[in-house]
Amino acid sequence: MNTTSARSKILDVERGEHAKHERHATGLTAVKTQRPITSDEEHVVLKFRPRTSAQPPGKREEPTRAARPATVANDLSRYETPREEPDDFRQRMLANIAAFAFTVALTAIGIWLAMSIADLRKTQDCVLMGRRDCAKIAVMPRS
Repeated sequence: MNTTSARSKILDVERGEHAKHERHATGLTAVKTQRPITSDEEHVVLKFRPRTSAQPPGKREEPTRAARPATVANDLSRYETPREEPDDFRQRMLANIAAFAFTVALTAIGIWLAMSIADLRKTQDCVLMGRRDCAKIAVMPRS
């Protein structure tokens, strides 16, 4: 008996059990499962062929200057444009300080806003529970 006929018999038995299960379903919608039909032509084993290199990986030598290409791919000097004015580092530092101050101020405002929203939520929860002593009373200390 070859493997194809054995597989087909196993699938027939499984389908028969599935059909029997569908008949015994009591008033429920039977769910049909779909199984892929597999054949031996689909499964192909590919042989691994290692790459052949002229030298082993650990013993590579640096190319000589004659072997290097005339144009270097990483040379970006051809994209540079001459600047009319040199960089003003003082202005750049002032802009960085201003950006940092703005970021700190924005963070402080965000923290204050989150805390005030949390306090408002606590007060609102207190009022919705029916309590009457929810408002905070600021008392000046006596001297």
